[in-house]
Amino acid sequence: MSKFPEFKVELKSFIKELKERVENNNKKVQKLLKIKEKSFANFVKPLEMMDEHLEQFFTPLSHLNSVKNTKQTQKIYAASLPIITEYSTKLSQNLDIYKAYKEIEKKEQKSLNQEQKRVLELNILNFELSGAHLDEKSKARLGEINIKKSELSNNFSQNLLDATNEYEYIVDDPKDVEGLPQSDKESAKFKEDGVTKYRFTLQMPSYIAYITYGKNEKIREKLYRAYVTRAPQNAKIIDELLSLKDEMSSLLGFKNYASYSLASKMAKNEKSVVDFLEKLVSNSKAQAKKELEELQKIAKKPLQSFDSAYYSEILKKEKYEIDEEEYRPYFEQKSVLDGMFEFLNKLFGISFKKVEEELWHKKATSYDLYLDNKLKARLYLDLEARKGKQGGAWMNNFQTHCKDEKGKEQLASAVIVCNFPPSSSKSPSLLRHDDVVTLFHEMGHALHHMLSNVAENEVSGVNGVEWDAVEFPSQFLENFAYEPSVLKLFARHYKTEEIIPDEMIEKLVKSKNFLSALGMLRQLEFSLFDFKLHTKLYQGDAIQNLLDSIRQETALIKPPSYNKFQNGFSHIFAGGYAAGYYSYKWAEVLSADAFFGVVEEGIFDSKIAEKYLHIILEGGGAKSMDILFKELMDREPNPDSLLRLNGII
Repeated sequence: MSKFPEFKVELKSFIKELKERVENNNKKVQKLLKIKEKSFANFVKPLEMMDEHLEQFFTPLSHLNSVKNTKQTQKIYAASLPIITEYSTKLSQNLDIYKAYKEIEKKEQKSLNQEQKRVLELNILNFELSGAHLDEKSKARLGEINIKKSELSNNFSQNLLDATNEYEYIVDDPKDVEGLPQSDKESAKFKEDGVTKYRFTLQMPSYIAYITYGKNEKIREKLYRAYVTRAPQNAKIIDELLSLKDEMSSLLGFKNYASYSLASKMAKNEKSVVDFLEKLVSNSKAQAKKELEELQKIAKKPLQSFDSAYYSEILKKEKYEIDEEEYRPYFEQKSVLDGMFEFLNKLFGISFKKVEEELWHKKATSYDLYLDNKLKARLYLDLEARKGKQGGAWMNNFQTHCKDEKGKEQLASAVIVCNFPPSSSKSPSLLRHDDVVTLFHEMGHALHHMLSNVAENEVSGVNGVEWDAVEFPSQFLENFAYEPSVLKLFARHYKTEEIIPDEMIEKLVKSKNFLSALGMLRQLEFSLFDFKLHTKLYQGDAIQNLLDSIRQETALIKPPSYNKFQNGFSHIFAGGYAAGYYSYKWAEVLSADAFFGVVEEGIFDSKIAEKYLHIILEGGGAKSMDILFKELMDREPNPDSLLRLNGII
């Protein structure tokens, strides 16, 4: 029998089965609460596994709704959210479970191992953050808030997906696609009444292609305007979400949502986050102004937001004689994937073996992961853009490594989703180098989840890891996509099999930090906006005013007034990054520091890489990342490593 469940979702019977599972779980909770002498083994462990099994049932539906979105998946997913949210809210507010956990923590203090102590510590914190200690009226209100929040987040995401799917711009003058890479032209080309035309959409590969290479400024602006004005109805959702989060924080005894969010993160308080971000702004600004001057010279006109990618590409070609299109034949998707597997084998001793199984789409694939020739996990991949698939890239965990109540081992599994250029019988999927970096990034997350050696699922893999440390393994791995010795493992011309020439690698490495200070300011703008937005209740125009005030310090090219970036900021309004977007930069300090340690030891002979596998990847969330990082590097993280990585110092 396979150690991994078959990927199947019975849509017709899903809601019925979900209700049955929830009902059975509720009965099980009541039964467990009746145990006279509660212990970790007879009380906490069964509750942990109960949650794990429910998640394994629910995750395939949410995954399907993201990668094969239909009216049916939307309807069933939307109907399941109140059920799952009400169930988890009641569970997280159950005072009897909370008290039992506190008693077990006190009673078994000496006999519990580190993983078990961490499970109790995090659960007790989560019970307090969920209001288990509050009166019934407050608990009921929190329950209502959680259900409404999950519905609004889902609506936000669906509005964005619908708007992205609905828009297209048809170009019928061949002059307007001059300068576009041939592969992008081929993807956009279609015939209507015998006339060749080109279709551009807001799907990322299509949008990026025109905004970067399209000569016609008016078309660039039309696409840009369509992109930054998507889903205007999300403005109302934002107001409602912020109001609910503010009320929730107040009920739980926090002065705002930001301080509620920080209760479970590495960063100690609001001041430490804002100071960290503002220091990075001041360290990056002088270099960013110089970078903008260079761009202005090339453009010979005041730059608009829809110009920056286009003129950046011209400047990049001029400065480094680098043409993205020349690189793409060396980054054929399959070759990149195989090369990344080879790199991981050399770095950590892990190997991948393709599995033949039917998945949700014919382009999806799966691999079994082996460590020291022992089956460790399964990896699923869905890498190409298509209609009905959410934009962006992400890693999702299916199973978590753990041992069940009887001590039987459960192996981990994870899925990586990207939106790379689609392959066809006529043309392969040729990636930009940015796509290669994205694949390495998501693989870093997947390894963190799949290589865990932790026996308790709630602190295994990515579970239990502080949110502002969760990007550490992904950013650590993505840095290697610029290393010459790594690139040579997979960068081969898909037609000639020629390995990428040294001078092309040299140009790529030199161009790595091209306009990096401007890029840094953009990310800091998002981080400061997100964090400050959650320090008090902002509504309506006040949200735009806050964003504009932050842009005074961070945006050297002033965006047009119609730019409603916030309506598409799904990381914080439909994902888990509310008051936590700063985490990318916070974690990047850790990743840059560890990365330099490995490179300075010669990458493939690195002792730090070996320690990283055993301490960080195998360690999951069983200890705070503060502790794990010190175990890895024998010191505190050095913030200057982040500036060094970005070429700013």
